[in-house]
Amino acid sequence: MSLQNKDTFSNHVKNVLHGFFLAVGTTVAEPATILPLMVSHFGGSPILVGFFSGLLRGGAVIMQLFAAFKAQHYARMLPYLRRVFWFRFLSWFMIGVSIMLFGEEHPTLTLWCIGIGLFLFSFSAGFGAIYFREIVAKIFSHRFRGKTMAWRQFFAGLGAVLSGAVTAVVLERFEPPYDFGYLFMLSALLMGVGLIAFATVDEPVKTHFDVKIESFRAFLKHALATLKADRQLQVQVSTFLLGYSYLIAMPFIILDAKERIDLTGTAVGILITTQMVGAMLSNLLWGRLGGAGHNRLIANIAISMQLSAVLLAFFADSLPLYMLIFFLFGAAADGNRIASGNLILILAPEAKRPLYVALQMNIVSLGMFFSILGGFLLHYGGYSLLYALTSTTLLGALLLSFRLRDEYTMPNPS
Repeated sequence: MSLQNKDTFSNHVKNVLHGFFLAVGTTVAEPATILPLMVSHFGGSPILVGFFSGLLRGGAVIMQLFAAFKAQHYARMLPYLRRVFWFRFLSWFMIGVSIMLFGEEHPTLTLWCIGIGLFLFSFSAGFGAIYFREIVAKIFSHRFRGKTMAWRQFFAGLGAVLSGAVTAVVLERFEPPYDFGYLFMLSALLMGVGLIAFATVDEPVKTHFDVKIESFRAFLKHALATLKADRQLQVQVSTFLLGYSYLIAMPFIILDAKERIDLTGTAVGILITTQMVGAMLSNLLWGRLGGAGHNRLIANIAISMQLSAVLLAFFADSLPLYMLIFFLFGAAADGNRIASGNLILILAPEAKRPLYVALQMNIVSLGMFFSILGGFLLHYGGYSLLYALTSTTLLGALLLSFRLRDEYTMPNPS
């Protein structure tokens, strides 16, 4: 696909629609709010809250390199991505069904079903993430990609805000656990609209390939050699891995808030909405910076926001302060997503793109399990230790982020 055939309005709209409806769907299990409350309702401990948060965010980690291995010579990724979409829809919908069927009568079985559903949903994303990134790299130029992904995240934020408002209404009008069941089933249907939208993008056929490696074991050795040889890839991976250390504390801040303030269903909805407003509005800034190629600056600002949010959690004692914390978390998450996604696609040679994407995502995704560490820290050390360790690690990520290569002078590819 030539540069002239890239950046079509149709693909741009479908990319944005996918982000919007995916956010509408997945917000009902937001690891900072609904998921901890739901797991806690069925008797889950803080350790289990951290484990489930890790499942939702990090189940994909074990499949990404294998997905890249299988996709080495795929001329088109879309047929495989459609299968992933269908699998994710079913696993999410069945979480709601299991809650409705078993609920409080069988809380242990319900928790098992929730955990399995979250794992399958995230597990399948290991394949989907590789396919999605490759398609996005093929249909958008570097500079336009920064803009379309920012618009995608802007409308994803809007969708999450709307989802937060609906969530608040459902939590107030229905008794647990039926409210959680209704939320998952309804959100699965809405999510499906976005999946259908992206499943119809116009994907070109890929013609440039690296030498195919037939053995997965040999592929892993090649991946390790690539990581060792590319110093900038090492810096990127380390920065964004440590950047995920905010997850050590984030899933538990809502539980801390429950002890410090009057956390009604309406208040939970307000916090969800505030987080998503932060994500949505921040993309006005991320889009401008990303479109100009200032991806390192985006990472600097986003990690600074995460650090500030955790520091605020030390003494937060009112709903407005918690709103500020969740606003910063929302803004930072989208900033890091823009920066890491753009930087890896700029850095990776076309023939090795699935490998580079898989390497970064596979290693960085380990950070999604930091919430498990957070659960142990909270259980054995309390909130002060939890927040202190998180702040220290984020400071390390911030310092490392200044070593990222700034790509703003790079010309558009032809």
